[in-house]
Amino acid sequence: MTGAGTLSQAEAFARIRLLRSPNIGPVSYAQLLRRFGSAADALDALPDLAARGGRPYRAAPREGVEREISATRRAGARYLFHDSPEYPPLLAAMDSAPPILTVRGDAALIHRPCIAMVGARNASAAAVKLARDFAHALAGQGFVVVSGLARGIDGAAHEGALPATIGVIASGIDIAYPPQHAALQERIAAEGLLIAEQPPGTEPRGSHFPSRNRIIAGLAAGTLVVEAAPRSGSLITARLAGEAGREVMAIPGSPLDARSHGCNQLIREGAVLVQTPEDVAELLTGFDGMARTSLRVPASSFHIGIAELAEDGPADLASLLTAAPIGVDELVRQSGAAAGEVQMALLELEIAGRLVRHAGGRVSLAA
Repeated sequence: MTGAGTLSQAEAFARIRLLRSPNIGPVSYAQLLRRFGSAADALDALPDLAARGGRPYRAAPREGVEREISATRRAGARYLFHDSPEYPPLLAAMDSAPPILTVRGDAALIHRPCIAMVGARNASAAAVKLARDFAHALAGQGFVVVSGLARGIDGAAHEGALPATIGVIASGIDIAYPPQHAALQERIAAEGLLIAEQPPGTEPRGSHFPSRNRIIAGLAAGTLVVEAAPRSGSLITARLAGEAGREVMAIPGSPLDARSHGCNQLIREGAVLVQTPEDVAELLTGFDGMARTSLRVPASSFHIGIAELAEDGPADLASLLTAAPIGVDELVRQSGAAAGEVQMALLELEIAGRLVRHAGGRVSLAA
């Protein structure tokens, strides 16, 4: 197991096991590490925390983690942990950044200036050529192009930028998706960098793609949408970039083509209109964390607390929750409890499988 810096093998194993355990996501993972100091100690505490949330609990079996690590090695991949010097710094700054990534290839690309390029799967021939040309030109100016290996714009962006490209996939690191991009995915792993959040052997599911999109947006100083419909994953990626305070750019298109409506809509909402690779380079050169685009989505106000929980915390807090998402800050106000107590109560409910976290720092009871 590599990519853990000075992390011991035992603690690296415990971190993987913690993240693979039921009801543990990036937020709860971070809370547990901060509260208990190590993944090993957090694993020991899980049954008691879940019992206080009202349910029995069993962590991920060690044998499953051992199989995962073996599969990762067979795939020629390695782990990047959230506190590794190699972990992408811009991604680390995002809410709910993946605590562990699986990577193949040249991780040094992560630390070069990155631009995300996304767009329609059923893109027009003109847009595909435009994406390839933009990516090639931006790579020539020192940028690394990040995309999601989908058909259409994504694939063209990767092809144009190779070897200066990062592919982020919604499957395990050893699963090629879509199948027609298997050769391209292998080439990216060999010449550029391939990143997965899901464990090896995981086939892509619908819920994985928004998670993948947040990684694409998080790796880059800016996201460029080349061609996209109004309701598409590309616009999700763009809005995640805007929420994170990154630049959001779009190439305008004809109002007669539905595949341009998403880009035109983004521009109307405050994304920067770009027409040449030089426009993009000018916007991103020297990016200091202060985006000039006015496209914004309210950022999450979620803060991690580590205060002790009163014995009756989960029951009282659960009575305030319904299936409708509500902000954590509002729960703090209504409960009258300290923020740290509320955070720990939510953590216990989540580990017990009774809580669902939503975008924007909101939570609800699980169905």
